[in-house]
Amino acid sequence: MSTLTTLRGPARVVVRQHRNTLRTAGLLALAGALAVIGFALWTTHLVNGFEAGPCDASGVSGPACDQRIVDFQGSMHLYGSVLMYAGLAVTVLPVIVSAFVAGPMIARELESGTYRVAWTQSVTPARWLAAKLAVPTVLLVAGVTVLSVVLTWARTRTTTDHTVDWFDPQVFGTTIPVVIGYTLLGIAVGALTGLLVHRTVTAISVAALATGAVMVALVTLRSDLWPLRISTSTTDGPSGVPLDSWVLDVGRVTSNGDRLPMDVCWPAGTAAEEARCLADRDITGMFVDHHPASHLWPLQLVETGIVLTLAALALTLTFRMLRRRHV
Repeated sequence: MSTLTTLRGPARVVVRQHRNTLRTAGLLALAGALAVIGFALWTTHLVNGFEAGPCDASGVSGPACDQRIVDFQGSMHLYGSVLMYAGLAVTVLPVIVSAFVAGPMIARELESGTYRVAWTQSVTPARWLAAKLAVPTVLLVAGVTVLSVVLTWARTRTTTDHTVDWFDPQVFGTTIPVVIGYTLLGIAVGALTGLLVHRTVTAISVAALATGAVMVALVTLRSDLWPLRISTSTTDGPSGVPLDSWVLDVGRVTSNGDRLPMDVCWPAGTAAEEARCLADRDITGMFVDHHPASHLWPLQLVETGIVLTLAALALTLTFRMLRRRHV
């Protein structure tokens, strides 16, 4: 109630119209954040207790520890699953946001004609649309920021074998700033779709598909958004690639730099036969195309820049179309 009294004009109307949805979304976000925090604290307690006990996670402590090790590994697997599904939920949130903005917030009013009530009360179409978008923008940016911080904190609570990598979609897509960029893109695409399609159900479907298509395309192109680091080594030497790197390709390399698949000369039988095969094909070493962990932020910033550019373009088209149709 206090929030409503501090708001004025169209923004207050937007909150009143969608207060049930906003309240439900807020409660779900709060419940999700608390669940992740609870699981993280519980898992930390389990890890500390296990490490302080007589058993070893490698299973070499004898049969008396077998059941305890199985229980511990099961708990760690559960924690990894919780983080994975929580990350996926936040990752697909922009699609849900886009569908909501396109359908219930924009297209429904255009379809039913209720927007005319606001426009006849000294509220311009541009101000009406700006209020429609400002309210979810403020709330959603704040919400996804909190969820991203909670997930990032939870992933650093343990160093077990069930942790996820920085380049996994459910991790990369929930990291600030890219998660904020996709949220803003969902709002902008939803607004444009709702203005183009005056049918609520159709607008929901089109907005969700459009936002989802952009996200899938950028995820597919993500590894190309920053130059790969190429490491080469001799056939028997170490690759020098850090364990936390995002490895994109591994293969053989010849003396003149030609690349061959990794399965060339493997398996070739005995060690002598493999050495003969490598010599016949002039293979002198291996190559590894990868993104080290230090590429996280360049990749994040480039992808966020692309997403924000698309969001700005969609928002510009939305207001231009609104002026052209209703001025």
